[in-house]
Amino acid sequence: MCYSAQVIQVVRKLHRELGIRLDYEEAFRLFMRRLDDPGVVISRGFEANFDEPVNEQERKIKAAIDEHRSRAATKFEKELFSQKTRLVNAERSLKVKETKKAREDVRIATTKIEALATKLRAVRSNEPTAEDNRIFPMVYTGVIVKRVTENLLTPMRYFCRPAGKPAFYDKKFPGLYNARRDNLENFWGEQFGHHHAIMVVESFYENVKLHAMEHRELRAGEQETNVVLQFTPEPPQTMFIACLWSHWTDPKEPDVRGFAAITDEPPAEVAAAGHDRCIINLKPEHVDAWLTPEGRSAGELQAILSDRVIPVIQHAMAA
Repeated sequence: MCYSAQVIQVVRKLHRELGIRLDYEEAFRLFMRRLDDPGVVISRGFEANFDEPVNEQERKIKAAIDEHRSRAATKFEKELFSQKTRLVNAERSLKVKETKKAREDVRIATTKIEALATKLRAVRSNEPTAEDNRIFPMVYTGVIVKRVTENLLTPMRYFCRPAGKPAFYDKKFPGLYNARRDNLENFWGEQFGHHHAIMVVESFYENVKLHAMEHRELRAGEQETNVVLQFTPEPPQTMFIACLWSHWTDPKEPDVRGFAAITDEPPAEVAAAGHDRCIINLKPEHVDAWLTPEGRSAGELQAILSDRVIPVIQHAMAA
């Protein structure tokens, strides 16, 4: 399963190759919703589309982003002050008497102060980082869909709750950020052949078992250990990842537009590293057909998935 990826989600990097434009309406709706819903997490890389607004739509979205960051900074500042006060009080208590509680307060406060200071620096900074475009499940990122005749870069959650299913599916099926190819015409039957998207990535990450990566059995008494590997094509190249998406609605809850990356049997390099699934990298000439599935047979769409790009893939321990 692809649990994380480095995603290209800035229009200026994608327009030349795919001729896309931004979905301003959906982006504005999502950024405004985030102001009232802390559960909405949007990739910093997608926000970068609005760093230098050039029209009124972009300026409105930039204002919503700035307001969110200002509120987050205020929240972190208050929490930071509280933890610094906790630390001072605990250190004062230790000067009087050594207690387990005071020592624990020092440890916890010190850890939280470091974490909050990091968050505060990040929310105040406008400098891009390598992590800005790395996405995880439940994070909103930019994916490409076809609307009428246009390719749109639109924000969707990297976790696809199928339309019509109950909200508890998010917890009942925690792996819905990926869609197994062998289940496309069953579990994903309402999306496959109807709602297709593409995620453009530079690399992806997988959790693998250490002993599997080292091609050995578990030693006596050894517990399973997970390691995170980053897989990157060699030479570096853009990968067009086949995805499905769904628009979930409920009269009592906010709409959720989510997507899942389709996975299949892995290429040799990924299997050798100890993982048994891999996302599907479409050939560029199949992108338009994939994004316009209506009227195409399941066999034709499956043939597109089979006729994929299989680059040489290098892996390394993730930083």
